[in-house]
Amino acid sequence: MRLPLAAFALGLLFTASSHAAEPAVTAVRDGKQIVFKAGAKEMFRYQAEPGELPHADIKETFVRGGYIHPVYTPGGRLVTDDFPRNHIHHHGIWAPWTHTEFEGRTPDFWNMGDKKGLVEFVAVDKVWNDASGAGLIARHRFVDLLAPQPKTVLNETWEIRAKAIASPTALFIIDLVSTQTCATASPLKLPTYRYGGLGFRGNLSWNGKTNGLYLTSNGDTDRLKINETRGKWAWIGGPLDGGIAGTAILCHPSNYRFPQPIRLHPTEPFFCYAPQQLGDMEIKPGEAYVARYRFVTADSQLTKAEIDRLWDDYAAGK
Repeated sequence: MRLPLAAFALGLLFTASSHAAEPAVTAVRDGKQIVFKAGAKEMFRYQAEPGELPHADIKETFVRGGYIHPVYTPGGRLVTDDFPRNHIHHHGIWAPWTHTEFEGRTPDFWNMGDKKGLVEFVAVDKVWNDASGAGLIARHRFVDLLAPQPKTVLNETWEIRAKAIASPTALFIIDLVSTQTCATASPLKLPTYRYGGLGFRGNLSWNGKTNGLYLTSNGDTDRLKINETRGKWAWIGGPLDGGIAGTAILCHPSNYRFPQPIRLHPTEPFFCYAPQQLGDMEIKPGEAYVARYRFVTADSQLTKAEIDRLWDDYAAGK
């Protein structure tokens, strides 16, 4: 679950894929966002400072930054959603904890409308473009709103790296490394719970019981059977803009309780890797909780064999 910080630093070393990263990937600051492009094609955006609310009737308490949206396929299809009406607190790719205990209180960093906790964007420390692709390092903080005064519980660093593969199948790849450390001498306890952790919200077109397509490393395609199973990877997609599009979400073998348990909503395109499904856990002072994931978007429904190969590359550091 927890790695020494020195070991984590070594783990950030990035090895280029055996495929050519073509066209070149770039990352550029655009107002409150960092925009990643492969050539002229937009890949995704990291929302740094909180942006504007999409609807006037959404309460200000739901404003937040520090997440990834929109995310596109190489063909320009949008695979994520932001502020969906049935779960306003869902945001593309994001990673708050839900059911927690801290100093005798129970802050909830996921359900922002309850005003028990939140995840704040702090700063973008670095943006780069190099031969292996492009990336950024950003900082967030988890804030307990149930304390007498708002109190920072965790400091979090996100490292994001991106690359594009042109053949044999055009793919956009996002690598995310989240590192969380305690901000005080108190641990954050994470009791057993069904969701919280790495979250993905898919395109609104896949909302409903039958509109999405799902597949896991176990070969499961039934979303009800997938929920609360463990998987090295999961595919979420469906019909979109006259074709099929989606995202493979790969769980790194170094992650705590790998292969991590899955939360898959029965009627909405929502996915979560939730290691606390397997029992109580905690993030302790002086020890970093490091979680690594890769997101691969495509303009087709990738097969199990294709995603298995992608996961093998990821596990091998490619």
